[in-house]
Amino acid sequence: MTIKRRFKLTSAQVIIFGFAGVIILATLLLMLPISSADKSFTPFLNAAFTATSATCVTGLVVYDTATHWSAFGQAIILTLIQIGGMGVVTVAICFSKLSGKKVGLLGRSFMQDSIAAPRLGGIMKFTRFVVLTALIIEFTGALLLMPAFCKNFGVKGIWFSFFHSISAFCNAGFDIMGEKGQFSSLTFFNSNIAVNVIIMLLIIIGGIGFATWHDIKDHGFKIRRYSLQSKAILILTAVFIIVPALFFFFAEFGGMAPKDRTLASLFQSVTLRTAGFNTVDFSGIGGASLAVMIVFMLIGGAPGSTAGGMKVTTVAVLLFSTLSVFSRRKTVRMGNRNIDDENVKVAAAVLMMYITLFFAGAVAISLSDGLPLHMCLFETASAIGTVGLTTGITAGLSAFSKTVIILLMYIGRVGGLTVIFAAAKTSITGAKLPLEKITVG
Repeated sequence: MTIKRRFKLTSAQVIIFGFAGVIILATLLLMLPISSADKSFTPFLNAAFTATSATCVTGLVVYDTATHWSAFGQAIILTLIQIGGMGVVTVAICFSKLSGKKVGLLGRSFMQDSIAAPRLGGIMKFTRFVVLTALIIEFTGALLLMPAFCKNFGVKGIWFSFFHSISAFCNAGFDIMGEKGQFSSLTFFNSNIAVNVIIMLLIIIGGIGFATWHDIKDHGFKIRRYSLQSKAILILTAVFIIVPALFFFFAEFGGMAPKDRTLASLFQSVTLRTAGFNTVDFSGIGGASLAVMIVFMLIGGAPGSTAGGMKVTTVAVLLFSTLSVFSRRKTVRMGNRNIDDENVKVAAAVLMMYITLFFAGAVAISLSDGLPLHMCLFETASAIGTVGLTTGITAGLSAFSKTVIILLMYIGRVGGLTVIFAAAKTSITGAKLPLEKITVG
């Protein structure tokens, strides 16, 4: 008698295995001589670091992307950024549809979890909207960047425009500006208003989330008709851009002209949405500013977006949960709605997970490599928030520390709870344990 066992993967398992599979395949491709500019083999760990950073749309690099990688290698990196930004499941289902295959209920469920769609009904229509809107925005961004990039790089400016438009929209932070100086990011264009504004808009649009785009498409600028989640995302995104920008304007960049100082302050604030580009050298940034940047890097962008981090909605739930305690209300109220207790528990779990991983990773790297803790905290916040900003220590990290960063980037993109849900067994029971009160605070 033959016993057949059927293994059914959960949505969480599909997501984590999907990202892992893409990273492994990309690592092997990036190791090949054809991927490097000097036609030499790239060590496994460094190739894996780059593949993880690109797929997890982080932007931390051990090599300057423009000078180490060939055109083939850069094309692989850009493909990984696009896959990572859209989501592995989204790309897989798009290819399935293009090949004429029908997407079943299970595939639609995976799709809903992958892009944080509000409902299962109409998920394929919503997916088409996401993919087409993303491609249109990236193409438009590239066209707008071409005048500045073609002026500085000639015909190659076309490739530069598409690369940086996709990288910005996907909040990846990879750049190929190495011709102007290795690891220079966008510092060469720090006073170019057009480049700054276009990149910032691409970052913000990518970071507010697919569901928010859908609300904007359906209701235009009638914000009152948006979902509560979209309202919270738009309001907090504006606050989390304006507040750091004001801080940076008064605390940093004192030697710049007013126009350049304003641009630098805004850009550094926007890039904390987990984009990873920079227009100033972070080696001269003060300790207070680094601390502010760490906090906002951990917060990140919106759920179901190309951005990483804990998400602004997590912060919103925790903020209103705190206000409900202060006002001695039994329920968490946001606007004219009550928030489910389950959402509050998940938000608290996400916060604890991010803080624990980011701090433990920094301590481990500091002990391993003998680096100052504040620099390690900045690096691990950047990794788990999938930001890509650095104080300049990434390339010199030891093998152990690079492995820590790889794990943090991976967890930051797929989501810490996704990893736990993928590994945990579902247990449902109707039994309740006795209630006990514990004094806190």
